[in-house]
Amino acid sequence: MADYNYDESGSMFAYFLMSFLAIVLIPTTFSSLLNQQKSVQKGCQCKACEEQRGKLRRQTSSFNVSTKCVHLVAMTALIIAGWGAFGFLAYRVAGNEVTNSVYNPFEILGIGMSASEKEIKSHYKKLSKVFHPDKVKLKANETLETASNYFVELTKAYKALTNEEIRENVRKYGHPDGRRDVTMGIAIPPWFIQNHTIVLGIYAVLFGGALPMLVGKWWFGNRQQTKDGIQTKSAAVFFKSVKEDSTMEDITVALTKAYQFEVPVTKAASSEVKQLEKTIDEQGGALWKSVKKANGGKSSTALVLVFAHFLRLPVKDSRLQKAQRQIVLQTPVLLNAMVNIVSSRNWLLQTLAVMRLPAYIVQALVPGNTTRSKWAQLPGVSVDESLELSATCNSVRDVSGTLQSKSDSRLTDVKTASEVWKRPEIVDASFKVIGERIVTPSSFVFLVVKLRLPSSAAEKTSGDATKEEDVEQVKKRLRFNDEKDAAFLDSKKDMEDISPERLPKITAAHAPHWPGNRKPSWWIVLADDKANRVVVPPIKISDIPLSDPAAAEHDRDYRSYKIQFQAPPNVGLFTWKVYVISDTYVDDDVTRDVNLKIDDVSALTSEEMGNEDDISEPDEDSLAGQMAILKGGKVKAGGENGAESEEDESDTDGDESEGSSSDSDSD
Repeated sequence: MADYNYDESGSMFAYFLMSFLAIVLIPTTFSSLLNQQKSVQKGCQCKACEEQRGKLRRQTSSFNVSTKCVHLVAMTALIIAGWGAFGFLAYRVAGNEVTNSVYNPFEILGIGMSASEKEIKSHYKKLSKVFHPDKVKLKANETLETASNYFVELTKAYKALTNEEIRENVRKYGHPDGRRDVTMGIAIPPWFIQNHTIVLGIYAVLFGGALPMLVGKWWFGNRQQTKDGIQTKSAAVFFKSVKEDSTMEDITVALTKAYQFEVPVTKAASSEVKQLEKTIDEQGGALWKSVKKANGGKSSTALVLVFAHFLRLPVKDSRLQKAQRQIVLQTPVLLNAMVNIVSSRNWLLQTLAVMRLPAYIVQALVPGNTTRSKWAQLPGVSVDESLELSATCNSVRDVSGTLQSKSDSRLTDVKTASEVWKRPEIVDASFKVIGERIVTPSSFVFLVVKLRLPSSAAEKTSGDATKEEDVEQVKKRLRFNDEKDAAFLDSKKDMEDISPERLPKITAAHAPHWPGNRKPSWWIVLADDKANRVVVPPIKISDIPLSDPAAAEHDRDYRSYKIQFQAPPNVGLFTWKVYVISDTYVDDDVTRDVNLKIDDVSALTSEEMGNEDDISEPDEDSLAGQMAILKGGKVKAGGENGAESEEDESDTDGDESEGSSSDSDSD
């Protein structure tokens, strides 16, 4: 039986506190140091984006300068105090003597472990003459009791090496006295246990108050939120409001309904809110009227701030600026949840509209007319100017040429923004089945989409004459691509692994009105345009590599993405379309038509169908065998069973003939 007792010296409690402090202090210290050295994400270098980042830094500092200082000072003080306590406990523990040791009779006698029994006896006699209580000479500060105890230890050690019974006790229990009680120390000082009031108070606070409160908060918080991180009431609004005939305007109205559940009520300057609402009434158009009508003819502070962002109206009050920033940053979370809800119903047009809406919010443009607002994303270009440019310009290069012909000062910023604003290129989009040449009904198919972003290096070399590759180089490249495609299909990842060097150096998009750094992302959608149907659930991707002709000589200058789904159960040709939708730039979609041909199993060769064991092939005379023959599959022909049946028939015929002959004889 183990004998438990409390730590009288407090050393075990010190070890416990040191372990607890180390678990908390080490990650906290590293986190604080990393936060101080954290680099800012590199974004667009145009003048508008630089001004927006500076504005955000000023707003953030004005909002949280006092709070941040207090938090920093408090965190630093706690970390220093924690490490101070850790050092004090370590110093205290270092001075404690270790009392636990393994019983070693050779060490007690001071003799080597290779000594024989005769040598042990001789050595013990010598020690007895010196340390026997009747013969010992006491030293200073030494008592007779101490000398007697030491002689007893010598005697036990001697017997442990010479007496069979005592030696057996040492072997089994580690001590000459046999089995001993195990003493276990509890890392709690006795003064803590003796004060019953403190113990009961701590138990009451932890188990009677704190624990139920944490569990309740977690439970009710999970019940009120969906897996997408929005309120269940917001999800219900999206589910009821978005219908099969909903337009971009209807989806925007559904989005604004959710603000009452997601955004807390802001106590801000009512005079500026009224002034902003008055301006929005004049410039908001039909969309603003529809939003107000859907919200009961009233406009909350959240709605006013959102439309002020759409119309790029300046907000002066610091509290309103903070609220607007919070609302705008929350909007993509709501839209991602809406994408999941709408795409689950397989409505194509509505799904595409929800996916395109984040770009309007990022670029601070009123959702709706894409042609009118496309070029207003460029720095310094207003919505009215965008409408004029849309009549003659089809690309950013055209806009740059127009500005250059007018010697416009905005040309430099437009070119800088165009270095970041890259429209994806679909290198290839095809359907693949692992290990199969064709796609058969109900097989598992992968849609493999290969994407890249255009780069200036690729544009410079596109006009140059490319050197002809010999046949061996072409074959080698084809084999390399086939091996990469096969390895990617066998993997469980949706995106192909690539080296970081192939990714764009500037990871933040051109978004001069977005309250933060915006990393561009895209949706890949496989759709049936004719039926207005989403074929499979879409996936969201990022980190599309730049086209690099130099890298293409030894590697691929694109990245593969895949979506897995089950092929239709019927044979035929399905004409579908792949959409690549940007969530950052308006009118930046890329599409490509793809054809999925479903062939019958009979189109497979015998080698492709594989040589199955006879046990897996049905008999041709069975119902399963007849069905397999109709489908062109393999069946178990005649074989042994057929031979056995023929033998059985012949035996039966023989028996019948013998019987008939005997009958004739008897007659």
